[in-house]
Amino acid sequence: MNKTILLFLIVLLSLKSFSQEENKDTIFNNPEIDFKEFSSNMDSMLSLWYVKNSILNNNINSTNDTVVVPYYSDEMYVERLSHMNTYIEMTYNDIVKKYIEFYSLKRRRQVEVMLGLSEYYFPIFEQALDKYGLPLELKFLPVIESALNPSAISRARASGLWQFMYTTGKLYNLNVTTFIDERQNPVKSSEAAAHYLRDLYDIYHDWQLVIAAYNCGPGNINKAIKRSGKTTYWGIYDKLPRETRGYVPAYIAAAFTLTNYKELKLIPRKIELPKATDTVMVYKELHLGQVSEVLKIPFEKLKALNPQYKKDIIPGYDTLPLMLPAETITQFIILKDSIFNYKDSIYFSSIHPSMYLNSNSKGLSSGTKRITYTVKSGDTFSSVAKKYKITSEEIKLWNDIRKNRLTVGKKLTLYVSEEIVNSKKQSAVKNTEVVNKEQNLDVKKGEYIYYTVKSGDNLYSISKKYNNVTADQILKLNNITNPRSLKVGQKLKIKTKE
Repeated sequence: MNKTILLFLIVLLSLKSFSQEENKDTIFNNPEIDFKEFSSNMDSMLSLWYVKNSILNNNINSTNDTVVVPYYSDEMYVERLSHMNTYIEMTYNDIVKKYIEFYSLKRRRQVEVMLGLSEYYFPIFEQALDKYGLPLELKFLPVIESALNPSAISRARASGLWQFMYTTGKLYNLNVTTFIDERQNPVKSSEAAAHYLRDLYDIYHDWQLVIAAYNCGPGNINKAIKRSGKTTYWGIYDKLPRETRGYVPAYIAAAFTLTNYKELKLIPRKIELPKATDTVMVYKELHLGQVSEVLKIPFEKLKALNPQYKKDIIPGYDTLPLMLPAETITQFIILKDSIFNYKDSIYFSSIHPSMYLNSNSKGLSSGTKRITYTVKSGDTFSSVAKKYKITSEEIKLWNDIRKNRLTVGKKLTLYVSEEIVNSKKQSAVKNTEVVNKEQNLDVKKGEYIYYTVKSGDNLYSISKKYNNVTADQILKLNNITNPRSLKVGQKLKIKTKE
């Protein structure tokens, strides 16, 4: 996409979808004095399975409230911030100070959990940021966006670690369907966020304005610049939406706290997420439960590694990634076929209950029959689906087909209602009876016979099957203008003598 067009779309979206972001489930209500929603957002992170499990398994119940936190004067804060070796300006003022104290004093336990999570997520963020040539300290943005919760969903439906709105996610190639929300995929959403941040920097050339625009959209930043006549974050501060006034200070505070956690006596919690992971590409429908049971990986851990699959199912319509602990990759490859087939009728019965085996019986679920359909010339997914009152997607799923074309002669497995099967059988019997009647009657009269074209036939070879019949006669009798237009299965009317 042309760069100019893309930047135009970003600003255009800011007037629509980004205007919703003012109402996003933000962490700031009144950023200067009220941290209630901010606290709630951080507290929700502790409800994650792998966080609770880690804390319980490690017997860590203390919030470190008894630890004596070193005192920092304003001068010391300024000095520490200036020595953080960041490309982004780390401004210090009373607002920033309140956020630093909130992180380092009031919410120590949550920060310690985020420090543990950062060991898994920060390398992912840094890789994406480095790819786009961005300051690596932007990795702290998801700390205030989602508290490092990949499944976070705001009231305005912003989703994932980077809290993408639907329209923005689509603009940056994040797929959202019934089964998948790639806004919750740590790798893909980080790639999209880095791309978006770079586009914002191309507009403002000021990282504090970029960070603010990420929160409220470039439309609101442009309005604040126009109203104030200034072009810096602190210059337009009073003209910004209330939440955005606290967003940049919170970012600076998060960067300071997580960078200086040792001096602040914060202890990273050990989180039950593997540091070493690898990806396998899945081309068939697969349930995370199948992988969990066969490979003996805790289901919740597997789900935490693959939060983008909303129904815990990797749909089979495309080749999609499955993240696994690195040590299980070889085992997955060896047992791949067994994993795909393991309890498939049980795990997928909730999607198409009439199309899969009933777990309480030995046959197909009531009212459903499995049939084999041979693809004919002219068949398409939609024509076959319409014929049997099913969907094209189901045909692809049942037969592990990823292409959009059918091959003549290919046999398809279909799960069809008994009513449709019986109807097709009756129709076939009637058609056969009609053809047989026509053939017998005409043969008896000595006038016509009907010949069905077979593979390899041509008009000359067909004419030789009957006495005193020429290819030209067959052409004229059947209104055929092109002798090469014969198709397998075509009925030809042939006039014969006694």
